[in-house]
Amino acid sequence: MIIGTISEGIVIDHIPAGKAMQIYDYLQLDQLDCEVAIIKNASSSKLGKKDILKIGKVIDLNLDLLGYIDPHITVNIIHNAERAEKFHPQLPQTLKGVLRCKNPRCISSIEQELPQVFRLADKEKGTYRCIYCDTRAEEK
Repeated sequence: MIIGTISEGIVIDHIPAGKAMQIYDYLQLDQLDCEVAIIKNASSSKLGKKDILKIGKVIDLNLDLLGYIDPHITVNIIHNAERAEKFHPQLPQTLKGVLRCKNPRCISSIEQELPQVFRLADKEKGTYRCIYCDTRAEEK
Protein backbone atom coordinates (compact mmCIF):
# COMPACT_ATOMS: atom_id res chain seq x y z
CA MET A 1 0.00 0.00 0.00
CA ILE A 2 1.32 3.44 -0.90
CA ILE A 3 0.28 6.46 1.15
CA GLY A 4 1.28 9.82 -0.30
CA THR A 5 3.85 12.05 1.32
CA ILE A 6 2.97 15.31 2.99
CA SER A 7 4.83 18.56 2.45
CA GLU A 8 3.78 20.28 5.68
CA GLY A 9 2.42 18.58 8.75
CA ILE A 10 2.99 15.92 11.38
CA VAL A 11 3.56 12.18 11.21
CA ILE A 12 2.94 10.31 14.45
CA ASP A 13 4.73 6.98 14.06
CA HIS A 14 5.33 3.86 16.14
CA ILE A 15 1.85 3.97 17.66
CA PRO A 16 1.02 0.59 19.22
CA ALA A 17 -1.28 -1.34 16.86
CA GLY A 18 -4.92 -0.47 17.47
CA LYS A 19 -4.29 2.83 19.31
CA ALA A 20 -4.47 5.28 16.35
CA MET A 21 -8.24 5.77 16.64
CA GLN A 22 -7.90 6.48 20.37
CA ILE A 23 -5.34 9.18 19.60
CA TYR A 24 -7.51 10.48 16.74
CA ASP A 25 -10.43 10.88 19.15
CA TYR A 26 -8.42 12.36 22.04
CA LEU A 27 -6.70 14.92 19.78
CA GLN A 28 -10.05 15.74 18.12
CA LEU A 29 -8.53 15.33 14.67
CA ASP A 30 -12.03 15.05 13.19
CA GLN A 31 -12.38 18.81 13.70
CA LEU A 32 -9.42 19.64 11.43
CA ASP A 33 -10.00 20.93 7.90
CA CYS A 34 -6.87 19.26 6.51
CA GLU A 35 -6.03 15.74 5.39
CA VAL A 36 -5.63 13.15 8.14
CA ALA A 37 -4.53 9.62 7.27
CA ILE A 38 -4.83 6.70 9.67
CA ILE A 39 -2.71 3.68 8.84
CA LYS A 40 -3.55 0.67 10.97
CA ASN A 41 -1.52 -2.50 11.42
CA ALA A 42 1.43 -1.43 9.27
CA SER A 43 4.41 -3.79 9.32
CA SER A 44 7.15 -2.80 11.74
CA SER A 45 10.52 -4.42 12.35
CA LYS A 46 10.50 -3.14 15.96
CA LEU A 47 6.86 -3.70 16.95
CA GLY A 48 5.64 -6.34 14.51
CA LYS A 49 2.62 -4.16 13.75
CA LYS A 50 2.07 -0.45 14.35
CA ASP A 51 -0.31 2.39 13.56
CA ILE A 52 0.64 5.70 11.95
CA LEU A 53 -1.19 9.05 11.82
CA LYS A 54 -0.41 11.63 9.14
CA ILE A 55 -1.78 15.13 9.65
CA GLY A 56 -1.67 17.55 6.72
CA LYS A 57 -0.70 20.63 8.76
CA VAL A 58 1.30 21.46 11.85
CA ILE A 59 -0.96 21.66 14.90
CA ASP A 60 -0.44 21.88 18.65
CA LEU A 61 -0.34 18.34 20.02
CA ASN A 62 -1.17 17.19 23.51
CA LEU A 63 2.23 15.64 24.20
CA ASP A 64 1.11 14.52 27.67
CA LEU A 65 -1.58 12.40 26.05
CA LEU A 66 0.84 10.89 23.53
CA GLY A 67 3.38 10.18 26.28
CA TYR A 68 0.69 8.55 28.38
CA ILE A 69 -0.47 6.28 25.55
CA ASP A 70 3.12 5.23 24.80
CA PRO A 71 6.35 7.20 25.37
CA HIS A 72 7.92 5.26 22.47
CA ILE A 73 5.69 7.02 19.94
CA THR A 74 7.70 9.09 17.45
CA VAL A 75 6.49 12.55 16.44
CA ASN A 76 7.92 13.88 13.17
CA ILE A 77 7.37 17.51 12.15
CA ILE A 78 7.48 17.86 8.36
CA HIS A 79 8.42 21.09 6.52
CA ASN A 80 8.96 21.29 2.75
CA ALA A 81 8.45 17.49 2.47
CA GLU A 82 11.45 16.90 4.77
CA ARG A 83 11.56 15.87 8.42
CA ALA A 84 12.49 19.04 10.30
CA GLU A 85 12.14 17.67 13.82
CA LYS A 86 11.80 14.27 15.48
CA PHE A 87 11.08 13.53 19.13
CA HIS A 88 9.46 11.13 21.56
CA PRO A 89 6.92 12.44 24.09
CA GLN A 90 7.73 11.78 27.75
CA LEU A 91 5.58 9.97 30.29
CA PRO A 92 3.85 12.94 31.98
CA GLN A 93 4.03 13.52 35.75
CA THR A 94 0.37 14.61 35.81
CA LEU A 95 -2.56 14.08 33.47
CA LYS A 96 -5.41 16.56 33.45
CA GLY A 97 -8.66 15.96 31.57
CA VAL A 98 -7.53 12.69 29.95
CA LEU A 99 -8.62 10.06 32.48
CA ARG A 100 -11.74 9.82 34.62
CA CYS A 101 -11.72 8.56 38.19
CA LYS A 102 -13.69 5.32 38.49
CA ASN A 103 -14.35 5.82 42.22
CA PRO A 104 -18.02 6.91 42.48
CA ARG A 105 -17.32 8.55 45.87
CA CYS A 106 -14.36 10.61 44.63
CA ILE A 107 -14.90 14.38 44.87
CA SER A 108 -14.03 14.67 41.16
CA SER A 109 -16.97 12.37 40.35
CA ILE A 110 -19.37 14.37 42.53
CA GLU A 111 -18.24 17.92 41.72
CA GLN A 112 -18.62 18.13 37.94
CA GLU A 113 -16.59 21.34 37.55
CA LEU A 114 -13.59 19.87 39.40
CA PRO A 115 -10.90 18.77 36.93
CA GLN A 116 -9.93 15.11 36.68
CA VAL A 117 -6.22 15.06 37.59
CA PHE A 118 -3.99 12.02 37.92
CA ARG A 119 -0.36 11.79 39.05
CA LEU A 120 2.26 9.32 37.95
CA ALA A 121 2.59 6.85 40.83
CA ASP A 122 4.89 4.25 39.27
CA LYS A 123 7.04 5.26 36.30
CA GLU A 124 8.20 1.69 35.57
CA LYS A 125 4.63 0.39 35.22
CA GLY A 126 3.11 3.65 33.94
CA THR A 127 0.58 3.65 36.79
CA TYR A 128 -1.46 6.79 37.50
CA ARG A 129 -3.53 7.60 40.60
CA CYS A 130 -6.24 10.19 41.21
CA ILE A 131 -4.85 13.15 43.18
CA TYR A 132 -8.06 13.41 45.22
CA CYS A 133 -8.77 9.84 46.33
CA ASP A 134 -5.65 7.91 45.24
CA THR A 135 -7.69 5.45 43.14
CA ARG A 136 -5.58 3.74 40.50
CA ALA A 137 -6.46 4.65 36.90
CA GLU A 138 -7.71 1.88 34.66
CA GLU A 139 -5.26 0.37 32.20
CA LYS A 140 -4.82 2.15 28.87
